[in-house]
Amino acid sequence: MARSRASRFRRYDGGDPLAPPVDLAEALDAIGEDVMAGYSPERAMREFLRRGGKDQQGLDDLARRVAERRRDLLQRHNLDGTLEEVKELLDHAVLEERKQLARDAMMDDAERAFAEMRLENLPDSTSAAVSELSDYQWQSREAREDYEKIKDLLGREMLDQRFAGMKQALENATDEDRAAVNEMLQDLNGLLEKHHRGEDTTADFDEFMDKHGDFFPESPQNIDELLDALAQRAAAAQRLRNSMTQEQRDELDALAAQAFGSPELMQSLAQLDANLQSLRPGEDWGGSERLEGEEGLGLGDGTGVLQDLADLDALSEQLSQSYGGARMDDVDLDKLARQLGDQAAVDARTLKELERALRDSGTLRRDSSGQLKLTPKAMRQLGKALLKDVADKMSGRQGQRDLRQAGAAGERSGGTREWAFGDTEPWDVTRTVTNAVIRTVSEGGDASHGVRLEIGDVEVTETEARTQACVALLVDTSFSMAMDGRWVPMKRTALALHTLIKSRFRGDALQLISFGRHAQVMDIEELTALDAMWDKGTNLHHALLLANRHFRKHPNAQPVLLIVTDGEPTSHLEADGEVYFSYPPHPLTVAYAVRELDNAGRLGAHTTFFRLGEDPGLARFIDSMAERVDGSVVAPELDDLGAAVVGSYLGSRQGGGSPMGDLRGAYGDWFGGRGFWAGG
Repeated sequence: MARSRASRFRRYDGGDPLAPPVDLAEALDAIGEDVMAGYSPERAMREFLRRGGKDQQGLDDLARRVAERRRDLLQRHNLDGTLEEVKELLDHAVLEERKQLARDAMMDDAERAFAEMRLENLPDSTSAAVSELSDYQWQSREAREDYEKIKDLLGREMLDQRFAGMKQALENATDEDRAAVNEMLQDLNGLLEKHHRGEDTTADFDEFMDKHGDFFPESPQNIDELLDALAQRAAAAQRLRNSMTQEQRDELDALAAQAFGSPELMQSLAQLDANLQSLRPGEDWGGSERLEGEEGLGLGDGTGVLQDLADLDALSEQLSQSYGGARMDDVDLDKLARQLGDQAAVDARTLKELERALRDSGTLRRDSSGQLKLTPKAMRQLGKALLKDVADKMSGRQGQRDLRQAGAAGERSGGTREWAFGDTEPWDVTRTVTNAVIRTVSEGGDASHGVRLEIGDVEVTETEARTQACVALLVDTSFSMAMDGRWVPMKRTALALHTLIKSRFRGDALQLISFGRHAQVMDIEELTALDAMWDKGTNLHHALLLANRHFRKHPNAQPVLLIVTDGEPTSHLEADGEVYFSYPPHPLTVAYAVRELDNAGRLGAHTTFFRLGEDPGLARFIDSMAERVDGSVVAPELDDLGAAVVGSYLGSRQGGGSPMGDLRGAYGDWFGGRGFWAGG
């Protein structure tokens, strides 16, 4: 009966079809943290995929399970299964025959004695004993059946090595079944030889499958799929043979001649192996394994275990993602499901979708050099998350309000105006709804059934003109910042402040200035991707020069100077542009820094120092610097640095009065908690 192969069905293994899309928030947070710590975005993404998420197994978890399963297979099994099974059948046959000889009173005594002598003097080798009894005239029906089972078992095991499931399918096989197997092998070898010569056609393959397709439950759709399946199994069978001792191989070779009582079977199988090895030389035909467990394996099952071990080795390589151009698409989900179960495949698929989403959602992109970079969109998402953390810290105490609420834009004037892009003032709900009603009626609608708001209807409450701020955030990038674990908190602080100004106070001008041995202006993308700096030097003088230049470019704005540092200045910029370094700090270096700080004070800058570390000498120096310009000092713990800087910025830009007082009024006495204030 012809078989149709137009369609191929398999069990659905796509996980929960109603599951929500992958959540990028956790991945982006983790990747952002690693990027700030100095990892490349590519490595940061790989590390997240390896670790996994809060409720998501990572590649390392899957690789560990693969290694455990491989170790279990090696430690549980050995390769004596077929030999032991043949020996048990032979021993049982001899025992039953001896019983029959003892109780058969009608048997000639000479014949009995000769038979008992043959049984008594059988060789110790199982294969030699089976061969010795090939012409023995069995008196016991049970013994004869056991001996025939040996030949049947060997035939089924030999076939099961090349065609999975054949051992069970041919149990109690008839002569017609064996003839069908021989015919299939002959036709298969003919097809493969024709393919090797390049003379086969699709019709040849279809004719073969229509005739013998029941032998191939994998339902190959073409000759290449058929070859791949057969060659993988045959190579595993060869590795199984390579894994045996020479004694085991000799025993099986001798027993193989008894398979089905048909030497033609072994000839056909040998021819098949030769054809497959020539057509698929890339398979592992020379490998071996050490199986030293207690559970014996038959030839077919042993071949299956060697295939499993090969699959596990391939999965281990795929899950390592350690080779060039590695992608999650390389992971074979079908193999993973076979070896570790469907849930493991679902976990890997989720990681694959996560990687694809990170690449396709605008979170990561490749630059001109081919390296992955965080996109501006990713930076905004990461900044919003950091800013939310800051807001939670500042609004989570008693009597405080959320950073996102209105209030920093100025006092309400009582008037309203039409909303324009970029406005952050609160809506005037009454005027907005009235506008919608009037518009609906003028268009012939019935406002009694409800109205739909449009952008043109929205009016916002006017506030007093707020003071524009010109902000310079100076962040120390010296050796000690990296050495003492302050690198990532510094970057998180800069990104949170940058996000706040770009999203809520777009009229303010922010400049990020890093200072180590020398200072430089940086974009937020440059700063967050900046690797740890190991050059010694804290050039506050150069940083203040750049900050003052920024202030002078915005003469009508309120200057806000925020300095994050963990050390006294140890380098300054000479007149010729060269950097001078000295530790302990040279008096000239300190004098240059003080001079530029005084210049910032004359420009009207509200100055706040954020002192990191507990060095008393640093504390005295920072206090004296702040006092010169009527500034403030805050010494926050590292996890509160972002909230301290953002809070100081909001207080400083209120316009008039003490930044300290405005900050306390807006956010309560938070800074009397985990951080403390001192000075001006």
